[in-house]
Amino acid sequence: MRVLGLSSGTSVDAIDVAAADFDLDGTELRMTPLAHREVSYSEGLREEIQRAMPPAATSMEAVTRLDTLIGQEFAAAAQTFLADIGGTADLVVSHGQTLFHWIEDGTARGTLQLGQPAWIAQATGLPVLSDVRSNDIAAGGQGAPLVSLFDSLLLAGRGDAAAAALNLGGIANATVIRPGQDPVAFDSGPANALLDAAVRAATDGAESVDRDGEGARAGTVDDDLLAGLLAHPYYSRPAPKSTGREIFNSGYLDAVTAGRPLNTPDLLATLTELTARTVADALEPFGVGEVFVSGGGTRNPFLLERLQAHLAPAPLRDAADLGIDADAKEAYLFALLGFFTWHGLPGTLASATGSTTPPLAGRITPGTRPLRLSEPVAVPPSRITVSAPAPVRHP
Repeated sequence: MRVLGLSSGTSVDAIDVAAADFDLDGTELRMTPLAHREVSYSEGLREEIQRAMPPAATSMEAVTRLDTLIGQEFAAAAQTFLADIGGTADLVVSHGQTLFHWIEDGTARGTLQLGQPAWIAQATGLPVLSDVRSNDIAAGGQGAPLVSLFDSLLLAGRGDAAAAALNLGGIANATVIRPGQDPVAFDSGPANALLDAAVRAATDGAESVDRDGEGARAGTVDDDLLAGLLAHPYYSRPAPKSTGREIFNSGYLDAVTAGRPLNTPDLLATLTELTARTVADALEPFGVGEVFVSGGGTRNPFLLERLQAHLAPAPLRDAADLGIDADAKEAYLFALLGFFTWHGLPGTLASATGSTTPPLAGRITPGTRPLRLSEPVAVPPSRITVSAPAPVRHP
């Protein structure tokens, strides 16, 4: 089965598009990555999305506009990608763009991803799976981190020591696989979200990332500010748990830095240390022997250096060591979720998201042909093997 995955993370960097073939043999799922590309949002749309995100106020008109415009951009990205790889697919899975993840007292109440799937279905003629988090929340789960399903299959059978998969997006999330025990997963806290907010504020929006971590490298950690940041109650909550820019946003950063005469490099150094510390502190109880990292944060060498310093002696390894392009992992995750739903398999793990009965993920918008799902699979796969050919990048 060939599935196309579409995703845009909390950093609103770009639309990730990836295609993969899946073949189930008993309890082993073989995945062949076909191609991956990053598609920039059109001029002005990224800024419009940012303006609608917390802590900003928005309107139903803005929500409707964004739902349509994001859906159209995802549709164009999928249509062009399919033409460029010279083929078609059986299914498109679109995560859309998260605008709000509603958490109260540690309980997930709802989540909103925009990007109307009807535009994708019309542009490609293919069925589209979307809204992949809500069923898990309705079943009592956090709806995140969804990547824990992929991680549990990728890290299965790696040995006697615990292993972790770490994703550094706007928010950092981790999955811990322990031999003989159920997987554990959680959002550890901000990865790039606060760093990006600080850069945007310091440059009046001209820049949105600390490129290569050079700003933070030039600074010095403010221990008092770091202690204040670490005092946030989210970090002490038990897993499973999830968070987002609803908490860790520019408003929060303004409030916690108010009255502190900090220069930008020192602020960036402190926020980088916050990410490294909170990730390492969250993983420390599990005694992990190795950590595989992916996501946009892997482009920040200074952040990776600080992470490695706190995680030692456990090595910090690239997700490519598992056969997955670190930049493409989330898009391939959504392709995987599509395969699971199409074959009647739950898209989450109870121990990872906290759902009472893990449900199928998402809802399907039909394409131009009658919708016929595959016969349900009785036994879910227990591991995934990533096969050649390696992912092909398209400019």
